[in-house]
Formats: sequence, structure tokens, C-alpha cells
Amino acid sequence: MNARKVKEGVFWLGAVDWDRRLFDSIIPLPDGTSYNAYLIKGSEKVALLDTVDPTMKRELMRQLEDVPRIDYLIAHHAEQDHSGEIPSVLEKYKEAKLVCSTIAKDMLVDHLHVPPERIMTVKDGETLQLGGKTLRFIYTPWVHWPETMVTYLQEDRILFTGDFFGSHYATSEQYADEAQVYEPAKRYFAEIMMPFRKAIQKNIEKVEKLDIDMIAPSHGPIYRDPKFIINAYKDWVSDTPKNVVLLPYISMHDSTRMLVERLVAALTDRGVRVYQFDLARADIGKIAVELVDAATVVVGTPTFHSGIHPLALYATYLVSLLRGRIKFASVIGSYGWKSKALEQVAGLIEPLKLEVIEPVICRGMPRENDLKAIDALAEKIAEKHRALGLK
Repeated sequence: MNARKVKEGVFWLGAVDWDRRLFDSIIPLPDGTSYNAYLIKGSEKVALLDTVDPTMKRELMRQLEDVPRIDYLIAHHAEQDHSGEIPSVLEKYKEAKLVCSTIAKDMLVDHLHVPPERIMTVKDGETLQLGGKTLRFIYTPWVHWPETMVTYLQEDRILFTGDFFGSHYATSEQYADEAQVYEPAKRYFAEIMMPFRKAIQKNIEKVEKLDIDMIAPSHGPIYRDPKFIINAYKDWVSDTPKNVVLLPYISMHDSTRMLVERLVAALTDRGVRVYQFDLARADIGKIAVELVDAATVVVGTPTFHSGIHPLALYATYLVSLLRGRIKFASVIGSYGWKSKALEQVAGLIEPLKLEVIEPVICRGMPRENDLKAIDALAEKIAEKHRALGLK
């Protein structure tokens, strides 16, 4: 992609990574991603906001061939998909200063070996004048690392947000189509931002006080309707979940599958939405997306060497890491002669302080009393959801 004008003196640079399918060696990228950098030209100074992932160095450096000088290189976030080519930019522009939050300085030195004397730290709320272009730096810690900040271009009312409000979504469109970007943005929030929900609530309060015309994240398209993504985030970070059960499961000889199918039917009859995922083939990103809204998680697992099946163990661990808004949890499954699955699941979810609804574990193939116990579990879940007024 070539550099593209956003507003007078403001340009998108970076790269669209159409073919990348995995991030951090764990996160699926069904829609690819982009690494967005932004060039701001004032009458006196020039600033580059962020760089690109090292795999896209050639793209960024090609775009910078006709840029004779950069005075400031702004680092919103020290993670390498944004900061990875900071050394290359600093090597090309010998006089440029790297601008970052106070916490980010040591991280950039450690991760990228940037000489400390090239770094200029800014405080929360501090401004930098480019000549007719004023950059205001706003700390947004734990979105999603401790050092993160955003930049507000005051004259043009553009908020450059780094990972905040981003989406792993490769597109040739410069601006967001809300209908198309909603799902990738929610997936991005679920996989990356959800564990920091409380911090994000506070950071939304900080940035929404600004007069914002555009939100320009470091991944995905630019938002010309800032309220769209801000309101979506307000929904996702709120403390009240929805009338949703997340049901990740694995079954080896169909006993657990029979319990899962009975529970899905019973919950549906009681007006509860269910998202069922067979862990043998499920996209973990989709599981994360549905976890955003879930009030209850029920793990379905057979016994594997006296414990929880490894895939169910992985899913339960993922739930405990991502946290979400879940209030209740339970386990259903089967065993042959002995099972410690309940103890293992309980240990994994203990930090979440959830209310555990009585599990249903059967020996061998489910009998009629096991299926009735599943119906009772469905009724208990529905009662819990109704008591909270979930919709």
C-alpha cells in the first residue's frame, strides 16, 4: 500500500498483512491484520506515530523514501508489532527523538536496544508542538500493557490510539465499514483487551471527554464515527453480562456429547442463548468472542487419565485468563472408573470467584437420571440469569 492522506498534513503509512493467520503464536487471524503508522507534518516539525511489525519493514521504509526528515517518533506501545522498526527509523533519521511514556522508556531500551539518549519521555497530558499541529499525549495504562498511551491531534481532532479500539482486519478500505468491522473489533477486544476490562473502563472515561472527529488505531481501519467503537467498547467492558451460556466441550466416545446436546436443548427451551464449541475443531478466537457476553460457562469434558481432557483443560485455562463478565460456572461430563476433573476445573477458575452450579458427571453412558440432572442444571442456570435480569 502507498501512503494515504487522512487530513491536511496527516497521512496513513504502514502495511496491510493480508496473509498472516497467527498472532503471538496463539491468536488466530482469520481476516489478517494491518500495522498502521501515521505521519503528521507541521509547519516546523514532523512526527511519525508508531512503526510496523519487522516482517513489514520494507513497506514502511519504501513509504519513507520521500520523507526527508522526521523530528519525533512517537511510540504508543512497546510491543514489536508497533515498535519493531523503531531502530530502523532512528537509523535513517539521525536527529529524531523517540517519544514515549515514562514507563515505556526502559521497555524500549530492553526490547529494542534503543540508546537511552535518543528517548524523550512525556507526562500524561503533556503536549508537543509541530507548528500548527499540537500533539497531546494521554496515558492509557493497561491497554493492554502498562506503558500504553494515545495521542490526540488537537487541531484535527484525531485520536491515535495504538492497540486501543483496534481490529485485526486486513482491508483496502481506509475507513471502517461498521457492519464489517464490528466482529473483528470484538474478536480483537476479546483476545487482547478483555482481561483489562476494569482499566479500560477508566481509560474510556478519559478519552471520551475529548472532541474526537476520528479514531485512528494501529490495527484495522480508521473510524470516522468514533461513537460507534466507543459505544461498542462501553458495552463489552460493562459489568453486566448477557443471557448467554458458553459451552466448550470435548467428547471421546459420545457420552459427554449426549449431555451437551441435552443441555443445549434444555437451555434453549428456557430462553437462554447457548454457544456450543467442539474443542477438537473450534476456533479459540470465536470462543473468546462469545465469552465477552457470557454469564455462565459450562465445561464439557470426559475423563482423560483420571483428569480433565487436555483440550478442555486448555479451554478452561483460556477462560480463566481472559476473565470476561462470567458470573457462574459448571462442569458436565463422564468417566469410566475415577475422575478428578471437577477438582482440576475448580482450581483453574478459582481466581475468578465464580458461583459454581452443581455439576453433572456420569459414569459411562448417561442414564435417564443423568439426563434429568442436566435438565435441572439448565433450570438452575436459567433461574440465576433471570434473577440478574439478564437479556
